[in-house]
Amino acid sequence: MYRFTQITFAAAAVAATILGTAPIVAQELPKTIAWTAYGVGGASYNQAVAIGKAMKEELGVNLRILPGKNDIARTIPARAGQVHAIAGGVASYFAQEGVFDFAAADWGPQPIRIVMTSIGDTNLGLGVANDIGVKTLADLKGKRVAHIKAAAALNYNTEALLASAGLTWDDVEVVEFSGFGDSWDGIISGKVDAAFALMATGRAYQLAASPRGLIWPELPQDDTEAWAVLKAMAPYYVYSTGTEGAGVSPQKPHHGALYPMPQLMVYENQDTDLVYAMTKAMVDLFPHYKDGAPGASGWALERQNFTWAVPYHDGAIRLFKEKGVWTDDMQAHNDKLIERQQVLARAWADFKATPAANRDRDAFGAAWLEARATALTAAGLEPVFK
Repeated sequence: MYRFTQITFAAAAVAATILGTAPIVAQELPKTIAWTAYGVGGASYNQAVAIGKAMKEELGVNLRILPGKNDIARTIPARAGQVHAIAGGVASYFAQEGVFDFAAADWGPQPIRIVMTSIGDTNLGLGVANDIGVKTLADLKGKRVAHIKAAAALNYNTEALLASAGLTWDDVEVVEFSGFGDSWDGIISGKVDAAFALMATGRAYQLAASPRGLIWPELPQDDTEAWAVLKAMAPYYVYSTGTEGAGVSPQKPHHGALYPMPQLMVYENQDTDLVYAMTKAMVDLFPHYKDGAPGASGWALERQNFTWAVPYHDGAIRLFKEKGVWTDDMQAHNDKLIERQQVLARAWADFKATPAANRDRDAFGAAWLEARATALTAAGLEPVFK
């Protein structure tokens, strides 16, 4: 069993109070909606604040944002129906796949659906203190790199970027932190040298303005070997020329990697009318919040990737059809992603009925990973995680 932090339960309790029994009216939002997000200062939190300001001013809707230190803390209230959505990261993909923190007996593959995502002008990468002589990812060998408790999305991306430079966790000094914000505070205070983030996160600007300074080692498009390693581990990445973020500009672009971040996600069983109304608000209010936080311009309708790795919710699709941007090919892709989730759900149910399900946590996770790969391969699907 997971030992959840006190903040996790506190967030859930607050969320239950926020939601209460407010009715959901078709095409209208409740007077109060609630999302979980990364901690205060993170990109998803800051962008949610900007979106909430627009909702309040234009619709009279209060958006309550509950910060969670890690993927599990952000997901628990959503699974329990205590918040409407999660403004998170690529944990949507890990939750769908039932891997890392979601490979535990009380989790497994989750029926996650996307509402909208932000694909901005800012990249993702390993931010490094600019006072230790690091210029490339390979230079991180022997340096102190942050590892976040119960935050597979952050840790796996760190691992994948290190791997692209031929490094593993064994090649660096691992420094453990309880949350994303803590890791970046740790760079500023000198406790660690590097951490993963969206380049437009508030913490990155703080580091850039600190005496230590900030550098983002690049992953050039022509480094085909590095990209082959990265894509094999993290197929959700694409090459991107970032022009927004701490220490990044159109005059000083960053050549590296990106995936949709933040992502607004819900569970499959979230009310379709509510998701439709939430999507409509996100689209229609875009002019009011696009300049409200770094990276918020990435929520534009024309920047959505409708053929990404996690399926969209039916409520969001209804709005996209009304806007004339949803095609038959997109629907076919979405249907295939849902079929993948169904294969994973059946594999999980079958696995939980075997003796392997009674093993300790580590053995359980290893056995599930094997059963998962077998089921996906039998269905003609790529396991990715083996």
